[in-house]
Amino acid sequence: MMHKATAAHVGIIMDGNGRWAQQRGLARAQGHTEGLKAAKRIVKAAADLGVQFLTLYVFSTENWKRAADEVGPIMALLKQHLRAELDFYRENNLRIRHAGDAGGLPPDIQSELAGAIEDTKGFSGMQVVLAINYGGRNEIARAVRRLFAAEAAQRAAQGGGGGFSEGDIARFLDNPDVPDPDLIIRSAGEFRTSNFMLWQSAYSEYYVSQKFWPDWDRADLEAALESFSGRARPFGGARAG
Repeated sequence: MMHKATAAHVGIIMDGNGRWAQQRGLARAQGHTEGLKAAKRIVKAAADLGVQFLTLYVFSTENWKRAADEVGPIMALLKQHLRAELDFYRENNLRIRHAGDAGGLPPDIQSELAGAIEDTKGFSGMQVVLAINYGGRNEIARAVRRLFAAEAAQRAAQGGGGGFSEGDIARFLDNPDVPDPDLIIRSAGEFRTSNFMLWQSAYSEYYVSQKFWPDWDRADLEAALESFSGRARPFGGARAG
């Protein structure tokens, strides 16, 4: 059955910070600072527009390959802003969550991230999932390891065991209670998934914008959501007409 739906969960691959800075003769780190400002604009706009879940691709497992003079400032921005934005989270009733391998982050970032999650766990508005040290393949591998560990414990306690289903793996993903993204947005004109939510995006719709991420504002999000609202989603079924 095909139907049109609003985007309850939006994922965003925030691309183009470095190129935005280079075009202006600035250090790439300055692009990430401006990208953070854009992220706040879009988080506020998404909450106002009724999005229930927003996943932001902040830092991938592959981003560690970048030069130290770019990675260092990104980590510094995260440390500076994760808990310092508590007033912003409170004013907008935002719950902060995390996707990714937290154990692979520097200890100070782990602490700030855990603090932001704890500080906002009681907020009932839009849930903002920060994908930090995140990779889709990495998430699936970690889920499978957790599933095998749980299965081994069950066999030890009860005996027996059996095969695994898709649902079994899904239960051990980073945020199994968060619905799959309806819409995934990518800025800066790139047509790649870049290892983002590989499991969850099986039937996501995509929207690609030519604008670099630091230039994004509410109107851009509205355009993406409007594009999504006009799409029929057969979810593997036959398309009418």
